Amino acid sequence: MADPTPQSKPTPDTADIERYARLLEEARGIHGVSLWQDAWRRLRRNRVAMCSLYFVIAISVLAVFVPLLPLQSPLDKDLRGRKDLPPNLAPISLGSRDELRFEGNSLAKELAKFEARLAELRAGVSAADADGQLRLKQQIETLQTNEDPLRKLWNNPGPIVRWMLRLRVSLFGDWCIPSVFGTDDLGRDVLSRVCWGARVSLVVGVVATLVSLSIGVSYGAIAGYCGGWVDEIMMRFVDILYSIPFIFVVIFLLTILGAEDTKKWLDEHGINQLVIFYVVIGAFYWLTMARVVRGQVISLKNEQFVEAARVIGAGRTRIIFRHLIPNVLGIVIVYLTLTIPAVMLFESFLSFLGLGVSPPDVSWGLLVNEGTQVITPIKIYWWLVVFSGMTLALTLFSLNFLGDGLRDALDPRMKNR
Repeated sequence: MADPTPQSKPTPDTADIERYARLLEEARGIHGVSLWQDAWRRLRRNRVAMCSLYFVIAISVLAVFVPLLPLQSPLDKDLRGRKDLPPNLAPISLGSRDELRFEGNSLAKELAKFEARLAELRAGVSAADADGQLRLKQQIETLQTNEDPLRKLWNNPGPIVRWMLRLRVSLFGDWCIPSVFGTDDLGRDVLSRVCWGARVSLVVGVVATLVSLSIGVSYGAIAGYCGGWVDEIMMRFVDILYSIPFIFVVIFLLTILGAEDTKKWLDEHGINQLVIFYVVIGAFYWLTMARVVRGQVISLKNEQFVEAARVIGAGRTRIIFRHLIPNVLGIVIVYLTLTIPAVMLFESFLSFLGLGVSPPDVSWGLLVNEGTQVITPIKIYWWLVVFSGMTLALTLFSLNFLGDGLRDALDPRMKNR
């Protein structure tokens, strides 16, 4: 019996070829969407969160570039002519107060005179002998400390702020925005103090939050990945810290930092007290983040990408900081936006009690405190509290709404909602 002839493979007809080509073309047109792209797309549909994001960006840009704005000095006092003035549009110029003794009652003229004198002394340094150079350098240091007009109107401006203030004077001269927010009990412009206070309040919130996140994320990730007795010891330490009323600890530490001997020691070592203030607050806000990150790491440490990293020889440190922590950034970012307003509110509370930012530095909490001190049953200076309190409240609301929006956008369970 002859072997049956092998059947030939069926060839696809033209319709199948066209269908396959069409499906291939559709597949090429489909592009994958990453977690962050999908989160941004969903966040844009949340109008409240987007408005909050725009407000936070605007207030942050204002805080960065406030030295360039034609604002009045936040420190210049005028008790005789401008004390407790309500919001007004009366024109005013920088350096016009007679007590400042500026050249022609003008900051621009006084600044030009100061820089000409400074340039003259610096030019003489190169031509003088050793003793003359030492004497001229001492004169330059004394001139910059006692005669700098910018230091008389602004609190110890650094190199960048000083450059921005000089640019502001060159652009706008002595012209200033009127006191549209009124003046305070010492005759200082409230609008300028609110804008300059944004720098301190936002920096306190951001720096303290970053300190707390760096501690909390690392601590929680190590505890969650190691597990066992290491996890038990580390988390029991967190529980002990949770039992301590940290507000009293912070107040105690800030009281110690406010002592004269401590201030003198910090000044001798060139340590700014505000930096210590940021670190102290941030060091007490990491406990919740440590617990949150620990739980996320425990759920991820047995996933396949972690096993693959172990197989290729990655150590614990590399797995924790290169593989696990990047996968919990979603919850970290959400917690970041929710911690910043909490830290800002706590700083405002401390400043309100007189334990936080101290004059001549200014923050929103300090402004609210100063406003409440001059409010009496006889006379209510409402503008001293309303504008600083409203700015603080709007910023806190915006950060909270933005945090809620990010939480929803980064939650995969709400992808189709």
